[in-house]
Amino acid sequence: MTARTASLWQFRQPSVIPGFGLALGVTLSWLILIILIPLSGLAWRSSALGWPTFWALATDQRTVNALRISFGTAFAAALVNVVFGVILAWVLVRYRFPGKRVIDAMVDLPFALPTAVAGIALTTLYAPNGWIGSLLAPLGIKIAFTPIGIVFALIFVGLPFVVRTVQPIMEEIDKEVEEAAATLGANRFQTIRRVLLPGLAPAVLTGFALAFARGVGEYGSVIFIAGNLPYISEIAPLLIVIRLEEFNYPAATAIAAVMLVISFAMLLIINTIQAWSRRRYGYGA
Repeated sequence: MTARTASLWQFRQPSVIPGFGLALGVTLSWLILIILIPLSGLAWRSSALGWPTFWALATDQRTVNALRISFGTAFAAALVNVVFGVILAWVLVRYRFPGKRVIDAMVDLPFALPTAVAGIALTTLYAPNGWIGSLLAPLGIKIAFTPIGIVFALIFVGLPFVVRTVQPIMEEIDKEVEEAAATLGANRFQTIRRVLLPGLAPAVLTGFALAFARGVGEYGSVIFIAGNLPYISEIAPLLIVIRLEEFNYPAATAIAAVMLVISFAMLLIINTIQAWSRRRYGYGA
């Protein structure tokens, strides 16, 4: 038996855990049914429109504004969640204080809370006549029914993705590493920048990608606080629903296809940077 034949047979050797073939078949079947077939149907319906029609629908001013608001607010909320999510995860990992378990449990609240309830609660707080909004109104600050309110809603639903992604990695970092950096003359800023952040970078990017993806497709918590004003605070998912209610299926298909392409491109860029970070610093390999 040649070396090439032997290498081909290596794939067919029994694994320590049996049932690899069955598990692979179920995984691929589930992936095809849940993800590939719906996306293929969307691509097929988009191609059936024809390029001139698709371009006219995709570049409609209302559609462009809705896409800009959806992706812009999701990106801004993900950036805020990265900063405060990393800080919150650090506090939960490194410090002991009364009520720590309560705060740790509250981080997962957006996972369990219906998004519509979150949207109603945020609107009650930040509306001009709400508890917080009434205090900001005399200062000329308006949060509800503006893109700022959308960012607040996306921060609420996206924070757990960053915290729960970064927290396990922080728990694996020994305090001795920080102490060794201090004994070598590094100050706190240098320790964070050169010792801690390189190891956390892949997890931070993963949390950012998850929070961003959740924000782009978020609907329930946004429609209440956004105000849904065309060209001002109307998000792309809501515009898709509006087009469907109008029986304008070509427009809904075009908007969904554009969102799919932009989301896939941005996630591909983020994953590429994440892979580069892992190769560069040698973590998470």
